[in-house]
Amino acid sequence: MSGSTLEAQSGASSAESPCDGVTVTATAPSRAKCYLSIVVPAYNEESRLPPTLGHIAEYLALRDFSYELIVVDDGSRDGTRDLVREFAATHDWVRLVHYDADGKPANRGKGFAVRQGVLHAVGRDVLFSDADLSTPIEEMDKLLGPISRGDCDVAIASRALPESVLAVHQPWYREMMGRTFNRFVQKIAVPGIMDTQCGFKAFRGEVAQRVFQLARVDGFGFDPEILFLAQKFGYRINEIPVRWEHRDESRVNPLRAPIQMMRELFTVRLNDVRGCYEEKPNAE
Repeated sequence: MSGSTLEAQSGASSAESPCDGVTVTATAPSRAKCYLSIVVPAYNEESRLPPTLGHIAEYLALRDFSYELIVVDDGSRDGTRDLVREFAATHDWVRLVHYDADGKPANRGKGFAVRQGVLHAVGRDVLFSDADLSTPIEEMDKLLGPISRGDCDVAIASRALPESVLAVHQPWYREMMGRTFNRFVQKIAVPGIMDTQCGFKAFRGEVAQRVFQLARVDGFGFDPEILFLAQKFGYRINEIPVRWEHRDESRVNPLRAPIQMMRELFTVRLNDVRGCYEEKPNAE
């Protein structure tokens, strides 16, 4: 089935909007509201996405609530975009968000991708997950439960808690970089959070829409910004122990990424000082 046919099925037309120099295209939801939106950012994930999509579909089929899956293509150069379209052709709860510059796929970064997915979500609750499912999708109940009970507004998977099960550890140098980066994060932006970088986080829908609407960081350093904003607005954040397994096909460059993330971390504080996170009053 062609992309144009898919995006028109079930009344789910494709909507385009300009955003920061790119045109964002999103398949419209098949329903006005649902219980859960899952956002998965994807960059050159043609090989990893098929088992991920299949596993998510199998797990969600067992649930008794409404849901949608939003896959955000961050300028992939492989067949990621077409693969998602093909899968969505037989799963009407799957949506594709992608963006282009001058008619070509644009790569803007993980933060930009997750932000676009969240801002197009219609779920009462919103969860984003890495495409490799290093945190298994089955762990989502551990995060959604505290939110549903009103115990917190944001629930994040944390590898730093003693109750977490790290089935496969990262290489030692990545664990060391992660601990070092977290020390800076706690001092500069998000005190009290032991693991800001695990790619498995859940939010009450209205909280997700509020903080991601104000977010500006496009790269891998977007997590501290989102949590900084959540703390700034007084939202309750719970760290949740999970099962996690390192995947070798990581997209994080161990040399460039730490420098970029430190730059983005200081940018968050600078943005706050400049008033970039102040909300504009709604026009009457």
